[in-house]
Amino acid sequence: MMGPAAHADDVALGSQAEWAQKYDSDPKLEIQRSTTPVLSPQTVAATEQAIQTYQGIVSKGGWGNVAGGASLRVGSKSQAVVALRRRLMASGDLDAAAGMSPVYDAYVEAGVKRFQARHGIGESGAVSSETVAALNVPAETRLRQLETNLVRLRSFSGNLGPRFVMANIPAAMVETVENGVVFSHHIAGVGKIDRQSPVMQTKATDINFNPFWTVPASIIRKDLIPKMQADANYLTDNHIRIFNKENQEVPSSSINWNSLDAVNYKFREDPGENNSLGVVRINIANPYGVYMHDTSTKGVFGDDFRFVSSGCIRLQNVRDYVAWLLKDTPGWDRDHIDAAIRTGDRIDVKLASPVAVYWVYITAWATPDGVVQFRPDIYQRDGFGTVTASNVTSDEQNASVEPAIQQE
Repeated sequence: MMGPAAHADDVALGSQAEWAQKYDSDPKLEIQRSTTPVLSPQTVAATEQAIQTYQGIVSKGGWGNVAGGASLRVGSKSQAVVALRRRLMASGDLDAAAGMSPVYDAYVEAGVKRFQARHGIGESGAVSSETVAALNVPAETRLRQLETNLVRLRSFSGNLGPRFVMANIPAAMVETVENGVVFSHHIAGVGKIDRQSPVMQTKATDINFNPFWTVPASIIRKDLIPKMQADANYLTDNHIRIFNKENQEVPSSSINWNSLDAVNYKFREDPGENNSLGVVRINIANPYGVYMHDTSTKGVFGDDFRFVSSGCIRLQNVRDYVAWLLKDTPGWDRDHIDAAIRTGDRIDVKLASPVAVYWVYITAWATPDGVVQFRPDIYQRDGFGTVTASNVTSDEQNASVEPAIQQE
């Protein structure tokens, strides 16, 4: 999904890439943040209706392609703008009353923003290369996506529990759901294409405040050894200590970094704000060794392309998420959570009642208000090949060691 944005400490929920901003030019096309869970009978029904709508679009010949380039921006005038208007009208992102003027006006900009919001693209209102790629996915492919994902949605249309968490991997987004309504949305960072987050059903069981991060053998081989070969101070700079099999701390100079000798040692990152896991880790029972956690690199939450981890899921506004998980655990309101983090000490808390957690792979769905959402098939599980996604993370995103399977 998108290119890097400003690396603010946090991205406010109101500016999440998944949700459109207000458009004075055409308020009836504004996308409101949905309180309907992605995993719900209402979403199944809305997706079934969307399939009928897209069947109609396909039967009429679908939509034509749109050319990119600098000519497609506010104030420009060309026949390419006419093609863009026609394309946006075909998918319901621009009202037919806006007309077929060759001028890229506020109505076209609003339509582009609406389209971008539905596809998880940063709402710039400009036709970026990523936007062009999404615009040019054929209607037939979008219909097949909806049909494929309807099967997935139906498998989760039963009773998922009064309180549950849904992590949608292609959308890099997490919902908390209570009594059939979305309580909160959280932008997330999920697994890279070559280190995918697994689809699974599990439960959140306990919380670690100020956790250590113990580097798994896979990351020692893939990341840590090459970084030490390039910079002998890497471990010291990143507050990572080395322990031998007797659990005694040893210096990095005792290891042959031109071999795999390092995999025979334990590497543990000290707790704190700069820890790879941030200040909170949420444990979920599973055979993959993955979990959910805070992160010290919160700038990723401002990006569209958030496939950056080694399988675990990083959460924006993680303290709010943890407070919701611990709501029924006596003595753990938000003030106590913040106080525990301020101590800097490792503190473990068991949830009074485990909370159901669903990691799912949904690339297309619709909401009861008629809005149809699409996300890139980043792991190519829909069966149509890659659909509108950059398959390569940026050098910046790959630059840091990524927490994955932790074995403490």
